[in-house]
Amino acid sequence: MNPRALTLICLLTPAIAAALPGLESEDTETTAASDAGETPTVPASNFADDRFYLAPFGTFIQPGGARNANAGWGGGLGFGKILNQFFNVEVRGFWQGFDSRGYPHYSQAFKGLSAAEGGYNLAGGAIDFQYYFSRDAFTPYTVFSLGAMNTQYPGELNAQPFAGDAGRSTVSFIFEAGAGLSWELADNLLFRGDVRYRGDTAPGQVKHSEVALANDLLVNMGFVVPLGDKPEAAAAPLASDDCAARDTDADGVNDCDDKCPGTAGSAKVDSQGCPTLLELRGVGFQYDSSRLTDRARATLDGVAEQLVAFPAGKEIEVAGYASDEGKRGRESHNLALSQHRSETVAQYLRDKGVSNPLFAKGYGTEYPVADNGTEAGRQQNRRVELRWQQD
Repeated sequence: MNPRALTLICLLTPAIAAALPGLESEDTETTAASDAGETPTVPASNFADDRFYLAPFGTFIQPGGARNANAGWGGGLGFGKILNQFFNVEVRGFWQGFDSRGYPHYSQAFKGLSAAEGGYNLAGGAIDFQYYFSRDAFTPYTVFSLGAMNTQYPGELNAQPFAGDAGRSTVSFIFEAGAGLSWELADNLLFRGDVRYRGDTAPGQVKHSEVALANDLLVNMGFVVPLGDKPEAAAAPLASDDCAARDTDADGVNDCDDKCPGTAGSAKVDSQGCPTLLELRGVGFQYDSSRLTDRARATLDGVAEQLVAFPAGKEIEVAGYASDEGKRGRESHNLALSQHRSETVAQYLRDKGVSNPLFAKGYGTEYPVADNGTEAGRQQNRRVELRWQQD
């Protein structure tokens, strides 16, 4: 390989490698780019750009040692297509020219040659296969190319002592391999440059009846002009919403069938997820009074927030209950006390913004839920419940 080609490709490799860490995880890259305010890499499944494009370019060519020639210039035009997130295919035509340095040891044989007879002319075409590491605005790519080329040799190679006429030409197969960078300036304009090594099956020169094959270094710079409007990236498919497998408010009714989302987890609900009964645990009163304790207010604040956020729209009975101490003559007192306590709770909820119609009813010692013969049981029987009235 041409030593200069090897050197430039090696210098370009670290720059390309520096761009590769972001390719380790597509999801990680997208998240990081979003956090930084940059445009994230488009996932391959959502990439929609498949336009044709034109690609004019200029070329600097450094001939290999076999040609014994000076550097030169050239240009060409490519016509390509974006295949998918990673690949382009492109047909390119080109022309390049450079001057021979001549052969001093055959100087007597070359006398009388014109300047035109001392130059190489290369013309041909090739198919590029380009691989892009991403489709960001600035991205590296690699390229491999196959094609054919006509080489018109300097007249000196055809002069005596070699047989042939001045301007002899040869058609040969070529291959190119290299790496480059692409920079998107606008939706319909990209700047592109690459460095390539070219191998040529045609001889570069003839020395003492030995054939030395040509190899050249190419530096291409140019533009890519996509044809047509840039399509929008396809929207990511929405994940299927399997509401039947979810129960967001944990009331035992799946989200598809739940007509009253957001009910308290401790509430009893009907088949449609709407509340029917909620025992206000932790709602206590001062001894033999309807005055709420601090703990009771904190509990009612949480209940009020849920009722305001998810009002069921139905009338709610605030039912108060008392425990049976086993003392005669206390029934009427307990009934009145439970009524006052239920009224206190109803008014507190109204003051907190609950819009449901609330009515208080005291039941005294009726409907116990535990044994009044123990203090633990009596504490359970001293309770307040919310009962949603059914249609």
